Amino acid sequence: MHYRRVDIFEVLSSIEEVETIAVEGRIKDIQRLRKTYGRGRWRKLKGVAQVRLQDGYECLAELHWY
Repeated sequence: MHYRRVDIFEVLSSIEEVETIAVEGRIKDIQRLRKTYGRGRWRKLKGVAQVRLQDGYECLAELHWY
């Protein structure tokens, strides 16, 4: 399995297998999120989707987002 961090990509499919992996105080970036975007019911999620990287390479990737 190949791992690499990529910041710019295009999601080509729907995001499947979505699950919550952290909530509120368990999120490492919670202070930054609150300062930038305000209070809220913050959740960190993950899921799997087909993506296209900057170099044109397409693959199935695990995505993390808030």
